[in-house]
Amino acid sequence: MRSTAFARSLARIWSRQTHLSPRSTRLLSTTPIQARQLRARLDIPPPFPVTRTCPESTCDCPTPSMPEGLPIDHEQALNGTMAAYVQQLVICTGQKDWTSRIEDDGEKTGWGNLVRGLKRLLGRGGPYLDPFNNILVTNTSVAPASSGPSTASAFLFPSFKYIPSIPAEIVPSPNGTDLLTFVRGFLLPERLHDMHSSLPEAKRTDMTRSPELASKFEVLDIKHAPTVLICGHGGRDMRCGVMGSVLEAEFQRVLQSRGFISAGSRGTVDGPDHANIGLISHIGGHKYAGNVIVYIPPEMTVGAHAESHPLAGKGIWYGRVEPKHVQGVVEETIMGGRVITDHFRGGIDRNGAILRL
Repeated sequence: MRSTAFARSLARIWSRQTHLSPRSTRLLSTTPIQARQLRARLDIPPPFPVTRTCPESTCDCPTPSMPEGLPIDHEQALNGTMAAYVQQLVICTGQKDWTSRIEDDGEKTGWGNLVRGLKRLLGRGGPYLDPFNNILVTNTSVAPASSGPSTASAFLFPSFKYIPSIPAEIVPSPNGTDLLTFVRGFLLPERLHDMHSSLPEAKRTDMTRSPELASKFEVLDIKHAPTVLICGHGGRDMRCGVMGSVLEAEFQRVLQSRGFISAGSRGTVDGPDHANIGLISHIGGHKYAGNVIVYIPPEMTVGAHAESHPLAGKGIWYGRVEPKHVQGVVEETIMGGRVITDHFRGGIDRNGAILRL
């Protein structure tokens, strides 16, 4: 539900946050092919290690047929098709699919109440709506730490945190752990954009994060476990509905073969041999199914000498991922630290800066 003005605002904040030089800013107005050609002429290296194509898979894993009239777009270049965002809140539901609008789902559940509460606070008409602070709110099939109508669990990226108990009620509580406190402690910007300079000082203060409030919540840091999020939102578009579940099973199989365990007790989200794998709701670009986000934790290592992972602290978005590509994504990106450019839609680093090729 983004307006044209909202999209333009996000484009402006992207260009300002990345501090591009005037010469490099020309990349913003080009097609992905032109951008690569211009980057080559300007001798600008990619912001991370890359490999162009996904290696051939050794598995016998056919691609499922898409619903009639809903083909996959194999023509448009993928680089730059990821919408800009500063944080992604991934709400644990334990469900495999949701209604088209996730705020209409989860009646009498903590996660459903949390989604609706966040929309009232951060969405259109909400007191904390900020086009320069786009929070991507998605549901995931990962089970919550606890069930009930008043609390929910969620991951927060790219800060790589897991909050097992988030109050779903906006109404202030005696101990100060209501939803409004959570939003002010975790989701508001640390510094307002300059476009807000005309607001009264009290309003600017209210719209700025209060990090001391985060101490009121139990927070688990995700230091070692990679997280793979696959759009499986069949209630929104059946292309992802069909592809999502097949990709989830294949990622589980391949990661398990590499020593990762994804099935654990509720609340198990980190560990050297753990991986978080889940279906998620709409993130845009159903025509590029399968859509996959890979978050590499900040302390993950590669190789026999346990060197720092080249993509540590980053989130990499891929499109047009088929079951035959899963082994390559695991080997190249999760284990090897290389981005596969043929599938790359965009990325985000630990500081919230958007990554492009």
